[in-house]
Amino acid sequence: MKPTLVVMLKVPRPGRVKTRLGRDIGMTAAAWWFRHQVARLLGRIEDPRWRVVLAVAPDIEGLRTRVWPARFDRWPQGGGSLGDRMVRMMRRTRGPVCVIGADVPGITRKGVAKAFATLGEHDAVFGPAPDGGYWLIGVKQGFKLGKMALDGVRWSSPYALADSCAALAPYQIDLVDVLEDVDTVDDLP
Repeated sequence: MKPTLVVMLKVPRPGRVKTRLGRDIGMTAAAWWFRHQVARLLGRIEDPRWRVVLAVAPDIEGLRTRVWPARFDRWPQGGGSLGDRMVRMMRRTRGPVCVIGADVPGITRKGVAKAFATLGEHDAVFGPAPDGGYWLIGVKQGFKLGKMALDGVRWSSPYALADSCAALAPYQIDLVDVLEDVDTVDDLP
């Protein structure tokens, strides 16, 4: 069974995506940056070794938008916290699954392949971010995750990675490369 790579996306509408970046450079410019970042990302990560799925929000608009290539399957994220939505995406898969953020310019095929290879030896994998969060979460068997697997995580805090690792105990967890996401103008490459 081919592993699944899920990309968490929002429709690139001004004021609805990358709002912290938008406060620095303007909401239209932030939405433009995100749209083009996603296009570059999809070009870098598409690979015959895994299936790429776009987890879209808002659900209906995300499923209908023509911003992203039609060759990628789309799944609605649904409601709830970031953890609820990521767990929902992972639970839809039978084999190895990794979920990534779309606002991380440093993601490459090599990095994704390394994460999937790590799942050969471990139950879960994280790609840490310097701010205490993470750009990637992966599990060996997504359908076995409990619906509440990431409850109690303090999202958008320096504790998100530590809380997520604790929530997945007693899984055998490993870490891959540290990459930075883009939240503000200072994060832009």
